[in-house]
Amino acid sequence: MNTAVPDPQIEQYLLSLGAHLAPMTLAEREDTLREIAAHIQDSMAESGESVATVIARLGSPEDLAPQYKEGLILRRASRSFSPLLLLRATLRYASKGVVGGLAFFLGLLGYAAAAGFVLTALMKPMFPTQTGAWVANGHLFFFGTMLYPPQPPAHDVLGWWYTPIALAIGSLFGVITTFAIRAFLRLSRGWQNRLVSDRHTALSRAI
Repeated sequence: MNTAVPDPQIEQYLLSLGAHLAPMTLAEREDTLREIAAHIQDSMAESGESVATVIARLGSPEDLAPQYKEGLILRRASRSFSPLLLLRATLRYASKGVVGGLAFFLGLLGYAAAAGFVLTALMKPMFPTQTGAWVANGHLFFFGTMLYPPQPPAHDVLGWWYTPIALAIGSLFGVITTFAIRAFLRLSRGWQNRLVSDRHTALSRAI
């Protein structure tokens, strides 16, 4: 595709938009600007409208740039294994509705559970009489680390097996939470892309 944009109004719009696209990389900014330039030119060709009209309907660079920056964060997060980045991306949806808030809460809960199991696994060698899977009267009543060792008839049924089992459970919680958040973000990106596509279509067809 020819990326040259001869019209000075389009050049100025793209220049202003590019200034608002930090912290995108240079390649990401160029891809975004090519997409916007192509959309402007296609809209002009299909509708016969002027450059000023198409640009006005796109919105100001200050309003348009955050949509693309948010899309970039979601795209990066949906491919990441970093809990911090995944929770940060999910938190953006928490302010937009109940579904986003629920996803953030469940993600936070999942990672907290994972960290808790791993932490107690590491505490078993330091506090062996206070950490374990405690059973009393045939029922499990505590799994983890207690402030004081429980009194009989309560007893630890796992012994030193507690450490690898707790590590495995913690890792499982972490993996499940990570892939659940990534799936949520991919779905959210799909919805967002459809909304942006519908918006562009509506703009190009508007009279």
